[in-house]
Amino acid sequence: MARRILSIGECMVELSQAGQGLLRKGFAGDTFNTAWYLRAALPDDWQVDYLTGLGDDPLSDEMQAFMEKAGIGTGFIRRIAGRTPGLYLITLKDGERTFSYWRDSAAARLLADDGDHLRAAIESADLLYFSGITLAILSPIACDTLLAELRRARASGKTVAFDPNIRPRLWADKVRMLDTISDGARAASIVLPSFDDEAQHFGDVNVAATIERYQALGAEKVVVKNGAQGATVAEGGQTIFVPAVPPERLVDTTSAGDSFNGGFLARLMQGATLAEAAAHGAAVASVVIGHHGALIEPALLPE
Repeated sequence: MARRILSIGECMVELSQAGQGLLRKGFAGDTFNTAWYLRAALPDDWQVDYLTGLGDDPLSDEMQAFMEKAGIGTGFIRRIAGRTPGLYLITLKDGERTFSYWRDSAAARLLADDGDHLRAAIESADLLYFSGITLAILSPIACDTLLAELRRARASGKTVAFDPNIRPRLWADKVRMLDTISDGARAASIVLPSFDDEAQHFGDVNVAATIERYQALGAEKVVVKNGAQGATVAEGGQTIFVPAVPPERLVDTTSAGDSFNGGFLARLMQGATLAEAAAHGAAVASVVIGHHGALIEPALLPE
């Protein structure tokens, strides 16, 4: 029987340096990246859909076609007249990447404004996936609507996965950011935080503190990613450390966490244990960071 996963958030136009003053165009975004790796890791009898907002411009048409070519369902994408996708530019200086963003009028900010459409999309799926960036780009009312629907989905027995993915520049103030991230965790059965974010913004002194805090908010499963230091998975009173997989070469850490999430969730939904799923997520991330860009060809990924 076919199963369906719905990833919710923002995919953006990515401009990166191509040499000789030229720019290369691509498409990426945290929850879309995870959808990409979910699609790559799952058999064909699983459907992976993406819920976002796009405009009525040629770039929106091109982005939707890109998703469809990758096998990602676009039936729940809202097309909004007069809007466009968000855009970001990667600048390299002395090997360091910096990012400039243009997203204030992005169509994705309106992805949860139609409550009926949102409910229909969520009810169609077995696994829902969203992030702190998803919450940050929405208006307060739309954010509340999305969280209410996700809580309803979890209460009905669906799996809800959440990556806090804390990005302060997207939030008006720190208090609202931390409160909303915590509300996101309350709606989720699986929370996938990155320890460096949690230590910096919540003040967690160690991985155990992060696990304890998210379990107190109601998460059934917590997977704390800690870069080269590996990951720690927790469920109930059991905690297991899963080592990172060293890459053959380190080229670009973009999408390391997103690809880990995709590999992890794909294996977990197929019946793997938490530790087995995290080990596969680590293997996927190890390959991804050995290549340029957020999205790499599925054929390069571990089986």
